[in-house]
Amino acid sequence: MLQFGRPDPDLTYRLRPTAFGLVLREGLLACVRVERGAQSYFDLPGGAVDGDETEAQALVREFVEETGLSVRAVQRITEAGQYFLKTTGEALNNVGGYWTADIVSENPEAKQEPDHTLTWLDPAVALSRLRHDAHAWAVAACMRGAS
Repeated sequence: MLQFGRPDPDLTYRLRPTAFGLVLREGLLACVRVERGAQSYFDLPGGAVDGDETEAQALVREFVEETGLSVRAVQRITEAGQYFLKTTGEALNNVGGYWTADIVSENPEAKQEPDHTLTWLDPAVALSRLRHDAHAWAVAACMRGAS
């Protein structure tokens, strides 16, 4: 497994199982813009695996919560870890799968995270705009595999 980010040796990073998704529509990649004022950023939709969820189940839940899109997990394409600090200051190491997924339906009213906005980006643009190197790497791996 590849590990991204540089951990601060003075911090203890909590291991957090995660699942993130890659959904393409008309050549554009589903991303979420997370509003944090001057520190706003782009992520792939996804997040923590809760309780006894599988990665695929977490992916489906996170997509609805963040975007209002209902998706079906298709294929786990890679796994990676990402050391980072949440905006709250919590030190995390997100470790988990990156999945391709298909849109099943769209229901904007089902979205639960008001600070997340579904944004469709050209994958080449997403490579430079995504907050985490692990996300950009997964996009590149997906795009290389698609050609």
